[in-house]
Amino acid sequence: MSTIHRTHIAMTDRLTERTTDFLSALARLKEALAQPESSFLRDATIQRFEFTYELAWKAIKLWLESKDITALNAKETLQGAVQQGLIQDGNSWSELHRMRNLTSHTYDEAQAIRVYNFVRTEGVTLFDEVAQEMRSWIKA
Repeated sequence: MSTIHRTHIAMTDRLTERTTDFLSALARLKEALAQPESSFLRDATIQRFEFTYELAWKAIKLWLESKDITALNAKETLQGAVQQGLIQDGNSWSELHRMRNLTSHTYDEAQAIRVYNFVRTEGVTLFDEVAQEMRSWIKA
């Protein structure tokens, strides 16, 4: 087996693993959102949002790399995904990215409520749209 073939198999395996992890995280995020809202649940949901977002952009990054497109960070990855047609609404994903960045800073309850509401009303839909395409990556 050639080195190039082994490298391709390794990349495919990593993409499958990362995609499966993202899909699992998305299911757990939806599970949290299905519960009655409380401050505890809101915090748990935001944490699940954080790792769902991280897994999403890292899976997309691997997908871009499989197409010989290099992206160094989440912002470049999302731009590449828009250019490749994987993400249809780049502005909404920019807002998703901004919400993720807000969670990295000192806790502020008003901000947490804003992030939670965004995730509940828009974020999950954005993840679902990308997840639909990603499922084909692990079936191929």
